[in-house]
Amino acid sequence: MPRIKFADVIFPAHNAPTLHDLEVRFRNHLDNFRELIHSHNLAYLMSEADRAKIKRRAKAYLSAISRKSGMIHLNDKDRETLEVFRNGAELVAIETEHQADEIASAIHAETPWMAATTEQVWQDMRASVRRGYLAPRLRPLLLVGPPGIDKSHWARLLGEKLLAPTTVIEATGEPAAFSVTGNQRGWGTAGPGKPLEGIISSGIANPVIVVDEIEKAGNVESQKGLRFSLTEGLLPLLEQSTAAH
Repeated sequence: MPRIKFADVIFPAHNAPTLHDLEVRFRNHLDNFRELIHSHNLAYLMSEADRAKIKRRAKAYLSAISRKSGMIHLNDKDRETLEVFRNGAELVAIETEHQADEIASAIHAETPWMAATTEQVWQDMRASVRRGYLAPRLRPLLLVGPPGIDKSHWARLLGEKLLAPTTVIEATGEPAAFSVTGNQRGWGTAGPGKPLEGIISSGIANPVIVVDEIEKAGNVESQKGLRFSLTEGLLPLLEQSTAAH
């Protein structure tokens, strides 16, 4: 599988120095420097002021590295979670148009009454191969139809035939945008949304995301009148450049 950079951060090296390592290094440097200038002069032994200055400078160094990494605002648990993306994330790929034909044929064989939907995905897969994309780029789909025609089954079948992990969001039970976008810090339960949770657990950057019964999501508003509807949370993910960011 091809890999892409997924987290816009700089991961520290596995052997990155700790605060203690830096303090030892700075003390040794100061000792060597003073010994060179004032050979064995006891008046220049390490003082408490020297130790305090070394600690401040070591902390400042680590703080500067953390700011540059883009992870200074994260706690240790969140940083550990992001480790899955140190070497990027894998992409479920379609390498040839013939492979796209086989996938579409397999989907159509199980759900022939969904032919129009399957054809759109088929054409998108073939176009992705022709344009040299690393992975299939499928346009967002809104499946509309009467109950019982296997709309949800078709969506899950797509992930199965693509060999891609599938994340399902039940709009009836999770009507707020948080299930998609996650909760920002400042909320009692800050964390990623279901799409990102699925990507973190699988390591696959292009899973199939199924929002089931979206017409039943309704409107969700806070007591202050702020809107947090699931449908509004989806909007940024439907525009390609915004979604990529």
